Amino acid sequence: MNVCSTLLAHRSVGARVCVSLIALAAAAGCSQLVFLKPPSVPRRKGASSTTRGPAFAASTASRAAASSADADWPLYNRSYDGTRFSPLAQITAANVASLTPACIFPLGVKANMQTGLVAVDGTLYFTTATETYAVDAASCALRWRHRYDYDPKPPFDPNKVNRGIAYLAGPDRARLFRGANDGRVMALDPATGDELWSAVAGDPETGETFPAAPIAWNGMVFMGNAGGDNFSVKGRLMAFDAKTGGRIWSFDLVPENGVAARTWPQGTERFPKVGGASWTSYALDTATGVVYTPTGNAAPDFIAEVRPGRNLYTYSVVALDSRGGTLKTFYQMLERDDHDWDVAAAPSLVSTHGGQHLVIAAGKDGHVYGTDQATGKRIFATPVSTLENTDAPLTGKGARFCPGVNGGVEWNGPSYSPRTNLLYVGSIDWCTTIATHSADQPGKLRGKEALPWTGSTALRAPFGVNDPTRRGWLTAIDADNGSIKWRYASPTPLIAGVTATAGDVVFTADLTGKILAFGAKDGHELWSYDAGAPIGGGVITYQVGETEYLAVAVGMNSPQGWKLESPPARVLVFKLR
Repeated sequence: MNVCSTLLAHRSVGARVCVSLIALAAAAGCSQLVFLKPPSVPRRKGASSTTRGPAFAASTASRAAASSADADWPLYNRSYDGTRFSPLAQITAANVASLTPACIFPLGVKANMQTGLVAVDGTLYFTTATETYAVDAASCALRWRHRYDYDPKPPFDPNKVNRGIAYLAGPDRARLFRGANDGRVMALDPATGDELWSAVAGDPETGETFPAAPIAWNGMVFMGNAGGDNFSVKGRLMAFDAKTGGRIWSFDLVPENGVAARTWPQGTERFPKVGGASWTSYALDTATGVVYTPTGNAAPDFIAEVRPGRNLYTYSVVALDSRGGTLKTFYQMLERDDHDWDVAAAPSLVSTHGGQHLVIAAGKDGHVYGTDQATGKRIFATPVSTLENTDAPLTGKGARFCPGVNGGVEWNGPSYSPRTNLLYVGSIDWCTTIATHSADQPGKLRGKEALPWTGSTALRAPFGVNDPTRRGWLTAIDADNGSIKWRYASPTPLIAGVTATAGDVVFTADLTGKILAFGAKDGHELWSYDAGAPIGGGVITYQVGETEYLAVAVGMNSPQGWKLESPPARVLVFKLR
């Protein structure tokens, strides 16, 4: 028996002889010091619980007739191509004015309600930062509510938001998937709300959060991390096994290797290569198995001199092979930016009347982009927000630019109608003023882990100061050439979901709480309803039985980011009289 084996055979030797053993092992060249290492401990997990409501029995019983594919809205943007088009046509431009409330589900708490709504087989699903709800889609009666308490809590999470779930039917069972801001992705049973698995996806203590609405396809769940404004956080897209939560692959959206890595300066401990996160949702081409992710800004947000180059793959839509996580191509919308102009909204894949196959992207720079899916050629870049001082240098004296950091197109992107060949997008005019450190002041640019690393001179205003006034637009754009066909001027930003339907109606909502319906062809306002609270979440249509419904996530309590105080959140459901 050699020295190493002898040491391993005496693992119970007391602490008094540990030093001698280590010295002897080193002298003998022993590499088997496993017995000196602590065991691996899985990261702690927050507590979760499920509450059953009065409609729970209905959710577990088999239904007389399953809904058709057209009736449901199973993903954040309904379909894998991300076009947010509803094929339902019971509600039309001729009768939409007779919409009336069918039911209300009150959450009973204030929430930053940015969730997309999902409707499958007569059940509505939606989320807040820590809770997931299932309610009867026709009566709004609660089926179940799942609560998850973060552990550990993220050090910096001012928005306290989650943008929703993905539903995936499977050969064994259906599943719901969502993210949590303590660095997890989880699966829930759609019928019972029971947690099926919870997988570690990131580290909240570094500033990574997971508010995006994932998509799920072919036995996989696709999810990226947010937090790209924070020091040391890099964006990545990951694929998880839908049954087990095991990680299949992970792709760094700020690469360390290859040609793309050379579009950055060399990373250092003080100036790391960071950014490129995603925080809304994704699209997928089911014919090719390619998944598309938007990416955010590079950091520090407002000092481009620190990071010369194109900073790939930030400000882009990145296309990856869904099975192996390898790069297929990318479409960069901005080759240089120092305004925090993320490509925020999920992209969409549009086949136009003119025979083009386009990747549609919209971002906080106030443009809607149409790019040829095969060649990467830019077809159009249409401004949908007011542009001011976009090239003005950012300095220590302060500079104002429009759209600001909360301007342009945010988390709800364009809806496309194949009936009109138009894209419909909500946008924001809200300008920002910011003073920045100089790139030659490295001492002033020191980052702190898990906190914003933007370059702002104001510690309490890392993203600058927004104007006291703001407004919004709903714009209809020709999908073949980018020309504007009609516009609606809103007194508030338009950040809620936009949904075009086969009934030639376009639905959205504003921050005064006004739910709106427009004629898809001419933009004429056809109907409105005062919900009494700001709206920044999902606006969808679906069908239960023979009835088409409109559902809206109401209540956006965001006193910091959006300067909004809201009454308790609720979901409103409408149908024709």
